[in-house]
Amino acid sequence: MREPIRPSDPLPAEFAAAFDELRPRMGRIGHHVLFYDSTGSTNDVAASLAALDMAEGVVVIADTQTAGRGRRGRRWFSPPGSGLYVSLLLNPGRAADPARATALLTLTAGVALVDGVRAATGLAPELKWPNDLLVGRRKLAGILAEGIAAGAGDAAYDSLQVVLGFGINVNPAAYPADVSARATSLESELGRCIDRGMVCAHVLAAIAARYADLSAGRDDAILDDWRRCAPGSRGVRVRWQDAAGPRSGITAGIDETGALLVQVNDTIQRLVAGEVLWD
Repeated sequence: MREPIRPSDPLPAEFAAAFDELRPRMGRIGHHVLFYDSTGSTNDVAASLAALDMAEGVVVIADTQTAGRGRRGRRWFSPPGSGLYVSLLLNPGRAADPARATALLTLTAGVALVDGVRAATGLAPELKWPNDLLVGRRKLAGILAEGIAAGAGDAAYDSLQVVLGFGINVNPAAYPADVSARATSLESELGRCIDRGMVCAHVLAAIAARYADLSAGRDDAILDDWRRCAPGSRGVRVRWQDAAGPRSGITAGIDETGALLVQVNDTIQRLVAGEVLWD
């Protein structure tokens, strides 16, 4: 989906100060920042910017979203002033291996979010395949990557842009009952006030560093770090549904393409998409 582009609101001082401090580490990320007090979805705004040929690295931030979403179309609850709701444009089609960079982008972003949160706050969240950050069993953050391609076949990678969106719960909020039972926030975990602008700037700087490695084909360290941050990717029972019906097995890591490996009796299954439930 796309949203009409309207003039952005002033960037809050906490964001402006943090961005100025970390600008040398951001590279092209954040060369242009649009901030909205309220918008439907930052991913949709970024998609509209992609259609206008906006350069890679543009960032869209909202104080609140009225139609924020996560993976598989789920609503991302976005109360005002309580979280980071951010999207940016990337062009993995220019990477050394475009197909591989595109396939590993969500996992790369997960590692970068862990890097950024740790640098800004000292908290070290865990990763859950494919796109969540957890503290214990509660969700701290999520990632949604949506591709925008022109053309077909291999040529499509030349013009492929990806809207990479993420949401991080910063302050405690009055979440709906079904969300509050499984969500947490930085302030809840750390018991102190957190500077949203500084978290955002550190995360964007971490994305810049990890994305540079991914684009240059230096993805071994990214996969190794993802595995270290995701203890549940090994030895945990999971359930899912496929054409044959309900399935279950024990996680056995991820492969070099980012697929989740699951031991089912005497075989290894590769899961690349779909809903996976963790016991």
